[in-house]
Amino acid sequence: MDLSRITSRVRQAEAGDRGLSTIEVVILAPVMILFILVLVAFGQLVDGRGALDGAARDAARAGSIQKDHGTAIAEAKKAAAANLEGVCSGPVSVVQKSEGFEPDTLFTVEVSCEVRGLAMIGLDIPTTLSASFSSPLDPYRRTA
Repeated sequence: MDLSRITSRVRQAEAGDRGLSTIEVVILAPVMILFILVLVAFGQLVDGRGALDGAARDAARAGSIQKDHGTAIAEAKKAAAANLEGVCSGPVSVVQKSEGFEPDTLFTVEVSCEVRGLAMIGLDIPTTLSASFSSPLDPYRRTA
């Protein structure tokens, strides 16, 4: 076979592949971007779960050191709202799950709110997370 025929066939084969990598990029780029956005959205859900756990812990502790039940609930709500600022897209709900407010018992609260999470990628699925925590009523809590 002639050397010029071989080079001619190689050039024809290369000409048929021209533009193929551009098509691959056009098809794969949106898929990769969507994949990254899904990872970020699930990361926000995990971050929201951690923030809710911390808020429930702080709310239970803030309520357990107060002198009366009304002040305990108010301080628990304040502590949870302060912890979840910027994490929740709606109001923060704090509900006492324990019975009464007697010494040597537990003060249990459940904190819940709607986390942004998947809304950033266009999936407007309401994602309400909740966490609860118990703290013993401090025997040396405020009395005045």
